[in-house]
Order: sequence, then structure tokens, then C-alpha cells
Amino acid sequence: MRTDSSPGTLPAREHLPAAGAGTPVLDVVIPVYNEEKDLQPCVLRLHEHLKRTFPYAFRITIADNASTDTTPQVAARLEERIPEVRSFRLEQKGRGRALRTVWSASDAPVLAYMDVDLSTDLNALLPLVAPLISGHSDLAIGSRLARSSRVVRGPKREFISRAYNLILRGSLQARFSDAQCGFKAIRRDVAQVLLPLVEDTGWFFDTEMLVLAERAGLRIHEVPVDWVDDPNSTVNIVKTATDDLKGVWRIGKALAGGSLPLDRLARPFGDDPRDRDLRGVPGGLARQLVGFCVVGGLSTLFYLLLYSVFRQFSGSQIANALALLVSAIANTAANRRLTFGVRGRGGAVRHQAQGLVVFGIGLALTSGSLAALNAATSNPAHSTELAVLIAANLAATVLRFLLFRAWVFPDRRDDTPTPQAEVHHRRHTPGTPVYQPLPPLPRRHPAPQSSYDTEYDTEYDTTPFRAGADADRTPWRDATVPLQPVRPQDTDPRDLR
Repeated sequence: MRTDSSPGTLPAREHLPAAGAGTPVLDVVIPVYNEEKDLQPCVLRLHEHLKRTFPYAFRITIADNASTDTTPQVAARLEERIPEVRSFRLEQKGRGRALRTVWSASDAPVLAYMDVDLSTDLNALLPLVAPLISGHSDLAIGSRLARSSRVVRGPKREFISRAYNLILRGSLQARFSDAQCGFKAIRRDVAQVLLPLVEDTGWFFDTEMLVLAERAGLRIHEVPVDWVDDPNSTVNIVKTATDDLKGVWRIGKALAGGSLPLDRLARPFGDDPRDRDLRGVPGGLARQLVGFCVVGGLSTLFYLLLYSVFRQFSGSQIANALALLVSAIANTAANRRLTFGVRGRGGAVRHQAQGLVVFGIGLALTSGSLAALNAATSNPAHSTELAVLIAANLAATVLRFLLFRAWVFPDRRDDTPTPQAEVHHRRHTPGTPVYQPLPPLPRRHPAPQSSYDTEYDTEYDTTPFRAGADADRTPWRDATVPLQPVRPQDTDPRDLR
């Protein structure tokens, strides 16, 4: 699992800026491997649908995963025949590798992909990408498991799909409903930051991308789809399921260890209502209280268990000190990660040191309670000791939460200017430019209901395209766009993944 930092933070959500002539708004990638029979019907049908219904410029990119049949020749003929079609060949297999490579090099502000069998009804394509164009969402997925979805497939695939999603919910706390539906879209600015964190190059690519996006706080839009199973699918179900389970284990281990730099994406947008400074509403207090209570309850049980074990061979004071010390270290680590959302190893030693100070205060409370009990009676019962310790720990818990929140893990948001404060500063500083809202995307003339080869009289706004700070303003056909892999092993023949 990668542990390096992401290339940068995301800009504020906004309606995509106007695109210049020749620059597509949507780039639909079709990853294929030995699909010489299905490729041409798929591309023709998709192209006809987009020209008839999609109001913006688009591109269809065929990503060939090292096919050994005539798929490359079919893709080349389609590229020559249809101006909106491009083809690219990778010398290594892997759907995730193909999507990462093409998406990373595309100049379209919205990137999508779909399976070549077109199992998903194309009427869901515009609802899929509309929230990304408007700036409402960061990723969008088609869901075959939504209540209003209409799905036709055998019981075997139905069982596997639902069982896999239950595994994701139980192990990774995933909240999206369908990880493996071959019908997804992502904003290009989000992809530039998120894709370098995704390690898988095969079928688990979708799941890993969605889990990381959800954990980073990105917004995922789900679209119910109509879906018909392809009985001729060449996907190896057993191998795919095995690889997916390995991927779930790898991601779960990385998330538990805090090795992913998701804090870089935790607050990526300038207009997040959770970042607003509202009087009388402490930020995150309710969530932190719930997390602290859960961790505190588990820590208390752990403490009592340790005390009962240590009490078998030591006195009450020594048993209390040892049990409190071990449980305090575990409590600080759990609250650091789960309650206050601190990821990574930075500051962990300092937090544990401060936690030990809090532990000392708790030790004084509990030890004082035991001393008072022993002073009152010479031989107290074990159950009485436990009752006194529970009461003392409740008082120590309240004090521990206050110290954790105000001293160990303080809210640093007030120390750094928010994007709103930055804009306010610009508006009140002479000579400083203010970021203005960008105009909406240009719409094409209504598409006539005509045959496939009909060409449209299209007009575009000539405003320069700006999807990101480093966006390529050159149309695809007017210049060669090199497709650079995100990591060297994408083209290294020695890598067998």
C-alpha cells in the first residue's frame, strides 16, 4: 500500500468552466480485452446515443488491454471513421491499469467508463455525469442494488454481488451500495489527486477508489440503473473474487494502520458547512462525544479485565496502576484515530505523552478512591472495589474528554485561515483579484432525431478551458497527448500484476 502524499488538495466544488471548441466535456473510456465481436456494435450504439442526447462535446476512448485478437484493428477502424473516437493500446492487462492511464492523461473535465457489453441502460449516462458537471458530487456510480434498479441476472451472480457488498460494509464500513458495477464517473480534478493513491490495477480498482474516496470525505452520487447480465462474459468469477478479498484485506490493514494520507483530502472544499465557525455550535462535538463514549466503554471493560488479572498476583494499588497504564495507552491511540480523526504517525509520541499526563490525573482519582475505601474498611470485598473504581473512572472519563479535546487533540481550524476568510481578505484588499464564478458549460443545438452519420452544426463558447491549474488547452486532434503512466510498473514488462 502506498504511503506517499497525494499530489495536492482539491479545489472548491463549482460548476465546470466553459470548454473551448474541440475540448470534450466528457471522456467515456471503454476498457477491452479480446472483444473483436462486441467492440464495434458497442461504440456505434454509444456514439449514436451521445450525439442524440448528450448536450455537450464528448469523446469515446477505447483502451485496449493487450488484446491478442483483432480488437486493435477494429479500434483503429472506428477511430478513422468517427471523429469523436480515440483508441489507445496498453501492452499489459488490467482494467484498473487502463483506466488510470487514460484518465490521468485525458483533458476532459468529466471522466467515465463503462463495460463493452453495455449491460447498463445508456439512459442512465446523463444522470450519472450531471452531478459532476454541476459540482454537486465528486464521483458517481451506477447501482444495481438500489430499490428502483431493474436488474436481470442469474441467482449466482446476484448472490456473489450482494455477498461482496456485505463484506465491504462489514469490514471497511463502506456505505455505497454497488462497488463492481461497470458504470462510473469522476471529475478530472478529483482523479488527479485520488488516482495516485489507488494501487490495484485489476478488477478491485473500482472498490479501492470508492473506499478511499469515501474515507477522504468525497461525495459519491449513486444512480439506479437498468442492467441485463451478459451470459457470455469472460470474467473469471473465482479469480476475481479471490483478488477482491485480498484487496479488502490490504485496504483494511492500511486504513487500520493509518498509512494512507487521506487527511490531505479530508477537508478539500472551500464551502464545507462543517468548517463554518458558528457561535454556540462547537465543531464536531456530537460526533466526538459518540466516538469517545464508545472508546471509553470498551476501554473500561478492558481496564476491568486487566485489573482482575493483575489482582491475582499483586495488591490493589499495583493492579490498578498497571491496568490503568495499559488501558490508557490503548485509549489514547483509539481516541486519536477514531474520535478526533488524527491519521498517520505524526505527533503520535507527543499525543501519547500528553495522554500519560491525563492518565496520571486518572490514576490520582482512582488511587485516591481506593485509598479512601481502604481507610473506611480494612478488608473490602472485590465487588466493592470494582464499584468504587467504576465511579472514579466515570469522573476521570469526563475530565479525560475535556483534556483530550482542549489540550491533546485541539481543533486547529481557528489557527489557519479558511477559504472563506481568504476570499473575504481578497475582497477587502485593494489591488487583490477576487475569484469569480465561472460561466456554465456551453450547450449544443438540439440534436435532430436522424441517422447515425448525421453531423451537427455545433457552436461553442470560445472561453479558454480551465478544468485545473495545469489543464491542457490544446484539442486532442491538434496535438499529440502522451499517455504517461502514474507509476513505472504500468509499463514495466517485469511487473506481472
